[in-house]
Amino acid sequence: MYHKTRWLLSFLLFINLSLFSQQPDPYLPDSKQPTIIPSMNLVWCDEFNVDGKPNPAFWKYENGFVRNEELQWYQSENANCKNGLLVIEARREHKLNPNYVEGSTNWKTNRQYAEYSSACIISPGLVKYQFGRIEVRARINVSQGSWPAIWTLGENGEWPSCGEIDILEFYRIAGVPSILANVAWGTSKRWAAKWDSAIKPLSSFLEKDANWAAKFHTWRMDWNKDSICLYLDNEMQNSTLISQTDNAAGASPSNPFLQKHYFLLNLAIGGNGGDPSTTAFPLKYEVDYIRVYQPKSAIKN
Repeated sequence: MYHKTRWLLSFLLFINLSLFSQQPDPYLPDSKQPTIIPSMNLVWCDEFNVDGKPNPAFWKYENGFVRNEELQWYQSENANCKNGLLVIEARREHKLNPNYVEGSTNWKTNRQYAEYSSACIISPGLVKYQFGRIEVRARINVSQGSWPAIWTLGENGEWPSCGEIDILEFYRIAGVPSILANVAWGTSKRWAAKWDSAIKPLSSFLEKDANWAAKFHTWRMDWNKDSICLYLDNEMQNSTLISQTDNAAGASPSNPFLQKHYFLLNLAIGGNGGDPSTTAFPLKYEVDYIRVYQPKSAIKN
């Protein structure tokens, strides 16, 4: 009897490990339940499994021209959930700028029209966390002009003293398509950030897998009181010591990464993304899920 029981337990363990080790199809949404991490609790997730608009309990929208002199007009219409994915779609679209002021020198008001539209969904006041593991599975668009991102901002303080973590950025540096993992905080000069950036050319990923850009990939942040580590498909891209990220003297908060952060998912057009004038639209940035894990000993948020 003992031998039969031991054999059965071994067989069940083998089956469970086999199922656990199966990787999702890299070209399709992952329909499995969130991964169980023995030392952590899954404290929040959005699997984007309901067709329609993103969950309003989790997400708000940015509107209009927002930052970096980008070309797109942000609007909620360009963010929708379908077939288990959040789809942020950038379109070539002639949009009237209601804030236009003739003769203005402000980039947000001196353009009468936007020629592109897209979306940025954000979670301030709705979903925010301090420390833990954040995982985002997504498929990015690497066309000329495309600038997708997965990032966080601290809930307190003016940028960049609030702190910024770019789990993913994709854009062009001197014309070279690049994947970035960044951490930024404040300096003694207003609106001037100190950056800790890791940059890899897209070509380094394509050399290993010519179909890289057609597949979903998992971006991850492991964040605790000591460090921020950023990963792409389980390979570390950047590691930042929080002891080295204090804001300039007198800034509030004194350290932007010892506070809660909220999430931003967006697809910008132009700016660092490059000139989109010859790119075929629409462009799609697809997010399969976003998950937050925290150590079982952590205080609940």
